[in-house]
Amino acid sequence: MTEVAGDRLVDGYSLVVFDLDGVIYLIDRPIPGAVEAVGRLHADGRAVAYATNNASRRSSEVADLLTGMGVPAEPAEVLTSAGAAAELLRDRFPAGAPVLVVGAEALRAEVRAVGLTPVARADESPVAVVQGYGPQVGWVDLAEASVAIRAGATWIATNTDRTLPSGRGPLPGNGSLVAALRHALDRAPDVVVGKPEPALFATAARRAGQGRTLVVGDRLDTDIEGARRAGLDSLLVLTGVSDVPELLAAPESRRPAYVSEDLAGLFDPAAVVAVPGEPETAGWSATLVDGAVELSGAGRPLDALAALCAAAWSGDQVSKVRPTTPEAERALEALGLPA
Repeated sequence: MTEVAGDRLVDGYSLVVFDLDGVIYLIDRPIPGAVEAVGRLHADGRAVAYATNNASRRSSEVADLLTGMGVPAEPAEVLTSAGAAAELLRDRFPAGAPVLVVGAEALRAEVRAVGLTPVARADESPVAVVQGYGPQVGWVDLAEASVAIRAGATWIATNTDRTLPSGRGPLPGNGSLVAALRHALDRAPDVVVGKPEPALFATAARRAGQGRTLVVGDRLDTDIEGARRAGLDSLLVLTGVSDVPELLAAPESRRPAYVSEDLAGLFDPAAVVAVPGEPETAGWSATLVDGAVELSGAGRPLDALAALCAAAWSGDQVSKVRPTTPEAERALEALGLPA
């Protein structure tokens, strides 16, 4: 397969679920074209939702942030790992039960909103520890969590993202903080709520009824894997964390249905490709030779990417991509692949 034939990609779906960081915005600024893309969906009367592993903001705060960027959003359209973790705690423990919160104030607010009591110290006998990203989380917080978990508290992580995007490049995410505690305790969390677990996407998809849902994300290890676990189609946009080398090395569980440079791929059939394509795709030929993929031919870089995925995903780990024509060298450069 090459570009999406005929109608716009979005026309095949009744609900589009967006990740936020790296797709709609980067920290606090909209990614170019994102405001316009969501505006077109609203103008078409198409349902949208937002699913984020970020546990440092409540749904209402995320909706306000989006609206302030020019993307009108309602709190009910926003699904956060903090809110989902709080609902899980509510269902497991009696009203008023103490929960040790490691994370931002937004996570404490979500715990409080479901009728539980946020605490900060292990000597307050918490029934659970809930751990989410917070820029002020430090050693003292992890130490209190460690003591509580060793004493028998259930350990719930909002997500395990190793990094989070920033204007300065990837920074340590909640998964890195979870890893520190995991190393100290020599065990994993009892429950991980956020992506790639399917709960956020499955909740959003239920709102689409019998219609089809498309997940749009920038991370293979969370957005795309989570969509696949939920049985949903996914579009990888190259505006955030995952890049083309990571895509070519992706295991089957992390392979999207479509790839686009940005959200223009929702509307322009020439700006998106279905992956994998065929090894010979729209003027390109990709061949697996001794663990490397050789690309020859000419055409659009996105079509070259479809051919590269076909070749790379047909064998074992690919160590290198080599161009055999000047056009192939230029395509690899456009895709961010060193020749």
